[in-house]
Amino acid sequence: MKKFDLHERLIDFAVEIITITDNLKATKAGNHLSGQIVRSGTSPSLNYSEAQSAESRNDFIHKMSVVLKELRETHSCLKIINRAKLY
Repeated sequence: MKKFDLHERLIDFAVEIITITDNLKATKAGNHLSGQIVRSGTSPSLNYSEAQSAESRNDFIHKMSVVLKELRETHSCLKIINRAKLY
């Protein structure tokens, strides 16, 4: 893997998110956030793959903005998990 291979880094990130969700406390909040973060945390690598086959520049920009949106959502979830001590 090259140092700046974004697709590989996003895949690695998704794997880390899966590992985190597998270790969250089995509480109502933990279960809720687990489902949320596994969706938002694995989505960027999948959306990045779609962006590579964009039909136009605008389509590429839109798909990459979805990647960023999902990463921001994941970041917020990770903050909540950390502050609530669910991990």
